[in-house]
Amino acid sequence: MSEKTTHQKIALVTGANKGIGRGAAEQLAELGMTVLIGARDARRGEEAAAALRAAGGDVHAVTLDVTDPATVQEAAKQVEERFGHLDVLINNAGITGSGQVSPQDAYDQVPSSVDLDMVRAVFETNVFGVIAVTNAMLPLLRRSPAPRIVNVSSHAASLTITSDPDGPLASLLSSAAYSPSKTALSALTVQYANELRKDGILVNAVAPGYVDTDSNNHTGFLTVAQGAEVLVRLATLGADGPTAGFFSAEGPLPW
Repeated sequence: MSEKTTHQKIALVTGANKGIGRGAAEQLAELGMTVLIGARDARRGEEAAAALRAAGGDVHAVTLDVTDPATVQEAAKQVEERFGHLDVLINNAGITGSGQVSPQDAYDQVPSSVDLDMVRAVFETNVFGVIAVTNAMLPLLRRSPAPRIVNVSSHAASLTITSDPDGPLASLLSSAAYSPSKTALSALTVQYANELRKDGILVNAVAPGYVDTDSNNHTGFLTVAQGAEVLVRLATLGADGPTAGFFSAEGPLPW
């Protein structure tokens, strides 16, 4: 049999024990991929994987804290030893800053009064963690016939949208941590896409929309499944698909 007919697609989704990441893992499994749920908490990761296996998916848990280089390297080693390659990487793990440094007023990210430790913590996960995981997984992605990297961002990353005083996000408080971290992720996405374009590795950023998750205290109006759809769409692009783009479910977003 040819390589094309025997190649089993392997996908890794970070921060996938709950929320949008879990939704994407479920949908990728439904497409027939072997899905690895990356989770900081091994028990929660295994519980999520077991639930998706019970639903018929080929899903496994991998302990992975994107801010801990040791677990990142160990996760890459496990993927290497068990599967030998990786086809899809979804960098979904992220934090808003809520409860990370100052639980009493963690949502206060107004630039003039923000806690710098909070900003560092948010960037550590949302930006530096993406670099760490992507670089660890790149050797495995290069073994795929159609490697795809999806970085989960937010509409709040868009300088065009957030700078419009009459725009849809005008009512939100200014953010010195979360929004800038996602804007930095957009820049990082473009730089990876530029480097990897010649290798056929498509790299894009996505904004799932306002999804009902823990990160917004379940105030979102989209379901997890709805939010995950755009992640899966970009993770399964054909060879002629875009790279260095920023997309929502409705289409391209302004930077």
